[in-house]
Amino acid sequence: MYRIKRLFSVFSCGVSLLAAACAVNTAGLYAQSSKAPSEVEVNRFVDSLMKKMTLGEKIGQMEQTAGQPMYTPAAKAEELVRTGGTGSFLFFTDPVRINELQKIAVTESRLHIPLIFGYDVIHGFRTIAPIPLAMASSWDPALVTRTQGMAAQEARAAGVEWAFAPMVDIARDARWGRIMEGAGEDPVLGEAIAAAQVKGFQGEYVGTPEHILVSVKHFAGYGGGVGGRDYDSVDLSEEQLQNTYLRPYKAAVDAGAATVMSAYMDLNGVPATGNKWLLDDVLRKEWKFKGFVVSDWASVESLKTHGFAADAEDAAVRAANAGVNMEMTTSNYRDNLADAVKKGLVKEAQIDALVKPILAMKYRLGLFEHPYAGMDHFKAVTGSAEQRTAVREAAEQTAVLLRNEGNALPLSAALKSVAVIGPLGDSKLDTLGSWAIHGDRENVVTVAQGIREALPGATVTAVKGVEIERGSATIFDEQVPPTPVTLTTPEAKEAEFQRAIAAAKSADVAVMVLGEAQTMNGERASRASLTLPGEQQRLLEAVVATGKPVVLVLMTGRPLDLNWASTHVPAILNVWYPGSEGGHAVANLLFGKANPSGHLTVSWPRAAGQEPLFYNRYLTQIPDDVAGRYWDMPSTPLYVFGYGLSYSKFEVSDLKLVSGTVAGDGTLKVSVTLKNLSDVAGAEVVQLYTHQRAGSASRPVRELKAFTKIALGANETKTVELAVKAEELSFWSPSTHKRALEPGAFDVWVGVDSSAGLHGEFSVR
Repeated sequence: MYRIKRLFSVFSCGVSLLAAACAVNTAGLYAQSSKAPSEVEVNRFVDSLMKKMTLGEKIGQMEQTAGQPMYTPAAKAEELVRTGGTGSFLFFTDPVRINELQKIAVTESRLHIPLIFGYDVIHGFRTIAPIPLAMASSWDPALVTRTQGMAAQEARAAGVEWAFAPMVDIARDARWGRIMEGAGEDPVLGEAIAAAQVKGFQGEYVGTPEHILVSVKHFAGYGGGVGGRDYDSVDLSEEQLQNTYLRPYKAAVDAGAATVMSAYMDLNGVPATGNKWLLDDVLRKEWKFKGFVVSDWASVESLKTHGFAADAEDAAVRAANAGVNMEMTTSNYRDNLADAVKKGLVKEAQIDALVKPILAMKYRLGLFEHPYAGMDHFKAVTGSAEQRTAVREAAEQTAVLLRNEGNALPLSAALKSVAVIGPLGDSKLDTLGSWAIHGDRENVVTVAQGIREALPGATVTAVKGVEIERGSATIFDEQVPPTPVTLTTPEAKEAEFQRAIAAAKSADVAVMVLGEAQTMNGERASRASLTLPGEQQRLLEAVVATGKPVVLVLMTGRPLDLNWASTHVPAILNVWYPGSEGGHAVANLLFGKANPSGHLTVSWPRAAGQEPLFYNRYLTQIPDDVAGRYWDMPSTPLYVFGYGLSYSKFEVSDLKLVSGTVAGDGTLKVSVTLKNLSDVAGAEVVQLYTHQRAGSASRPVRELKAFTKIALGANETKTVELAVKAEELSFWSPSTHKRALEPGAFDVWVGVDSSAGLHGEFSVR
C-alpha cells in the first residue's frame, strides 16, 4: 500500500511547492520493492487512478512521442507532458533531459502520471555486447540473460525503463538486414533465446531493481519478408506461422514479457498493426497476454499507406479495435480517438482496456514511487569493469570457427610481426556493429588494438588495403559519423592496396579483418548480394597469393559468400560484430587464450541465389537429390545449421534411449558419450534432432528438439543426457487445423550440428 500512499502525496503537490516537496529526488531510484506487487494491489491502484482520468487523458497515455527536436520541438514536448497529451517518449538517453521531462509529468500535469522512456537497447546501452545473432551462436541462454541484464542495468540508471527488444523474428534469408538482430532460423533455439532475453532485461519480475521492460518484436512474421527485403509483405501459411514463426513470441510471452511490438508489414494481406486475429485472438485470448502492445514506428499511420485504412481516423479505429495499446511517434490516437468514441466507432470500454495495462506496467516498474534517473548510479555502472569483462567473455563465446586446416589456429604468441589488413581491422564503429545506437564509440577495442596489447613485443601494422564506402547515417537522435574516406583517386586506392600487400609480405602472419560496414546491417539494410563488399575479395586473394600465413577474421551481421575463402584460406574465424571489447576477445581467440565454442544458428549459403535457405525443410519427391537441384552449384549450405569448430577435438558416441516407446504424457530421454580427444579444454554444443516419419501432414526432415553446451577438460569424457517432453513432438497440422501429438515412428539423431549421424529410433503411443 505504500505505493498508493506515495501517489496521493504526489497528487497533493501544488505548483508552488515544486522546489520543495516535489523536487527531483534521484537518490532513491534503486530502493525499489524487492518483490512484485500483487494483482489485487495493481488493479486497485490502476482502477482508482482511471476513475480520475478524462477520456483525453486516457488517450494521452496511449501516445508515445519521438521527443527529439528533429521530430518534436522541445517546447512542444514539454507542453504535451504538461497537458497529459503523451504517456511515453522514445530515444531519449540523456538522464538530465529525462529527469526534466519526468519532473514536469509528476509535478505539473493534472494527474502527475510518470512517463515511461523507451529506447532500442538491442545488444547493450553504453557498453556493447556482440550482436544478437552472435549471442544466439553461443547456444548458451544463461550467457544471453547475463549480458542483457547488464544492458538493462546501464539503461535503467540513465532513466530508460523500456527496451525495444528482443527481436525474436525467425530469419531464414541472409539477405534480410535484420537477421543480425535475431536468433536465426530455428524455433526451438529461438524460443530459448527469447525467454533468456526476457529474463535478462526484466529480471525475475516486472519491477525487479535495475531492470527494464521488454518489447518483443515484431509481431509477427516480419522476418519472412518477400525476397529478404525489409518492410516487404509476408505471405506465410498458418502451418508455418504456428509451427515456426509464432513460437519464439509465445516463449517470450510465457517468460513474462511486459510488452509486444506490432510489426510494420502486411501479414497474409492484413497489416500486422491492424490485425485483430494476431493481437486479440492469438496474443490475448489464446496466449493470455496481460501486458500491452505498442505499434512500431508510425505503423498506425501506415495503415493508410498499406491501403487498409481509409484515413487517419479509420487508422486509429482499426488499430485500437485490433488491440494496439500505444501508438509510436504519430498522433492518430490523440487526434481522432475521442471523436471516434463519440461516434461509436470505438467503445470507451475498449479505451479503458487499452490504457489499464499501460498504467499497470508503470506501477509495477515503481515509476509512481521512483520516477527519476539516478545520476550517481548511472556514472558508477556505465562502462564498469564488470560490464567490460562480461561483453568480452560474450564475444569469446559467440565467435564461430568455420575453418582451421592444419591447425592454423591458434597463432603463436612468439610472433615478431603481424599485419592486420582490411577496412574493419582498426574501425571502432564497425567493431560495435549495427544497432549500437548509444554505444560508447570512443572506448572500443579494435582487432588491431587487441593484437597489439596481446603481443607487446611484436610489430603490429594495421593497413586498410581497401575501403568500404559508406555515407553518414542518421539513426534517430544519434549522428553516426562516416568512416573518413581518404582513398579518393584511383592512384590513392592502388597505393593503399599495394601497401597492404607489402605489409603482408613483411609480416610473420596476415590477419585479414574483412566483412561488412556496420551500416550494411540492421533496418533498411537488405542486400541482393552476399559477396564481400567493394574490393575486399580482390584484396583477400592478393594477400593469400603472397604465400604468407593468412587468417580471415570475418566481421558481419549475416552469412557472406565464402566459397573462395573456404578452399584457399586455412583459418576462418567469424566474430560477427563483437562489441566494445571485441579486439581483446579476438586476440584471445587468435592466440589460444580462449577456445572458440560458437555454433551457427543459420544455414550458411554458398550464394544469395540459394536464399531462403534453412535446414528444417520438407522431404521432396526425390529426397536423395538434395545437392543437385541447381546445375551451377550445390544446393546444400556451405556450412550447415549448428556447425562450429573448436581447438579441441570432440567425439559423440554411444547413443542410448531409455525407452524405445514414449507415452503421450512422457519424456524422450537420450544419453550420449562426449569425449574430448585433445589436450585442450573446450566446450561443445550437443544437439538432438527428430523426424516424424508419417502423420496427418508432412514433417521436416529434421527438427532441433534439445541442446546443451558442455565444457570438458583436456581428454575428459562425460555422459550427456538430453530430454524432450512428448508434447514438444506435437505440431499444428494443416489437415486437422489443430495442434496434436500423433502416435507413430520417429527418428532421432544426436551430434554437434544438423548433419548429426548418430541415429536411433523410437515411437510415440
